[in-house]
Amino acid sequence: MYFDTHAHYTDESFDNDRDETIKAVRESGVELIMNASSDNESCVKSLELSEKYPFIYSAVGWHPHEAKTFTKESEELIRRWCTLPKVRAIGEIGLDFYYDLSERDVQRGVFIRQMELARELKKPVIVHDRDAHAECMEIIRKFPNIKGVFHCYSGSAEMAKEILDMGWYLGFTGAITFKNARKALEVIEMCPNDRILIETDCPYLAPVPHRGKRNDSRFLPYMAQKVAEIKGISVEDAAEMTYLNGRRFFEI
Repeated sequence: MYFDTHAHYTDESFDNDRDETIKAVRESGVELIMNASSDNESCVKSLELSEKYPFIYSAVGWHPHEAKTFTKESEELIRRWCTLPKVRAIGEIGLDFYYDLSERDVQRGVFIRQMELARELKKPVIVHDRDAHAECMEIIRKFPNIKGVFHCYSGSAEMAKEILDMGWYLGFTGAITFKNARKALEVIEMCPNDRILIETDCPYLAPVPHRGKRNDSRFLPYMAQKVAEIKGISVEDAAEMTYLNGRRFFEI
């Protein structure tokens, strides 16, 4: 029983076999998928997927890479989409100071605006944070009543403690199986069992031994196994724990 709490099945890498892959994922024991969005086009495609497949839900929002395309119309679209029953979060939103594909001031403004929308619409948020830890924390502190998850968490244990104290969750990808994952493993060890989510971020970040290949939700057991090792529980218990955490977070 698995919940992939962050996937991108609208990505072009699935264009040739999307339906076949999703069918195989479902048959493998994945019960739920949260498909995250990054811009107008991916939001529309994600909504189409969630209408087609009962076990796929959607998050709508503008990724920091696409912040430069966010407009007043984008705000109205998010408002409209968030009235749909299969839309359970705003995301992924945040800051990415590694690639800087949108200007940093633009990223900050769009992140703040989407946090304001989340507060208005009473939706949780999925946060993307790459090389922008301090700036992301500075922004989310201004929204104490919002519930969120830092997806593909890459910050320190100290930062994780503050995030957890705010009632937020932490999401972990196949990166926790990489050799250089020491910091993330320390965070999982200190993270309460009821705040851990596992995700693929597919088609990216396939776990070892599939690193470098296209990722999909069938690889979730590798993340569950790593969480189980750290927490001293069975893989089955880790899968069920993170599945229930995801359902609670997204209110499914």
